[in-house]
Amino acid sequence: MILPHPESNLRTNLMVLGADIIGIMSKSPFKGKYVLVDDVMNKFLQVDKNRTPDLFLYAVTFLHTIGSIEKKEYKIRLVKNEADKEQLDLFQ
Repeated sequence: MILPHPESNLRTNLMVLGADIIGIMSKSPFKGKYVLVDDVMNKFLQVDKNRTPDLFLYAVTFLHTIGSIEKKEYKIRLVKNEADKEQLDLFQ
């Protein structure tokens, strides 16, 4: 399990930012399709003034590494697989 440092700012924590990007991409007009990275980044930056394009790119890289998003040229898409759906069904 990845644990953040106890004194770190959770607003700029990589896992929290990744979760925010997933939240942005799971809503329409981004839901289920490839969208320009710039459009997602603009929404991401509007949430908090402490967010930077670098933090966005780090979070997108993290999400791509763990398989939550896939890229196609300058576009990204949220990946949903059956294992995630089964885990979500367990909590309901």
